[in-house]
Amino acid sequence: MTGILKNHSQLNRREITMRPTEILMQEHRVIEQVLDCLEVMAQRAEAGALDVESAKQAIDFFSNFADKCHHGKEEDCLFPLLEEKGFSREQGPTGVMLHEHEAGRKHVQGMATAVCTFETGVSEAKKDFVSHAKAFIQLLREHILKEDHCLFQMSDQALSEEDQLGLLKSFAHVEHDDLGPGTHEKYLAIATELAKRFRVTCQASNSEMGICCSEHQ
Repeated sequence: MTGILKNHSQLNRREITMRPTEILMQEHRVIEQVLDCLEVMAQRAEAGALDVESAKQAIDFFSNFADKCHHGKEEDCLFPLLEEKGFSREQGPTGVMLHEHEAGRKHVQGMATAVCTFETGVSEAKKDFVSHAKAFIQLLREHILKEDHCLFQMSDQALSEEDQLGLLKSFAHVEHDDLGPGTHEKYLAIATELAKRFRVTCQASNSEMGICCSEHQ
């Protein structure tokens, strides 16, 4: 894949080959891929069979890739910068996105609790898993549309080249220092594995997809 952020020394020369919002949008495609897998899991669970191990993988992915990695870049890097530029948290888009992030976390926790309960022999917990999964899928798909078609376009217009450069460095910090080298690649591999298992379109086959990159420090 062309257009990936180059090494750290090139950042200092202001050579930006991918905007921060493009990185986030690429990560959205991977998240959507696992949402598609979760949708199949929920449908199968409704029909009678909950794939516990696949559910655990999806929950792990959403907790760490979608939340700690992806939402971490937004909440710790992008949103504060936008608010410095005049975006209102109380009445603006960043506040809405933060509220939806928190709602998503509750659904992921609900799925995790349901799976744990199901494993103890409480078959009714499967219904809780399906309920949280369906709500989470709808929430996140709508959330991604808002960011891709509204917030990120506003961001690109509001941020200077220097701002973009600073964001890329901040994203790299999230990848390398907050998550650790190899974490991003680990979850891309999980996304690919799930896509193959559930026969959904794979967006994460390219190991470079969305990396900001942890190795470019």
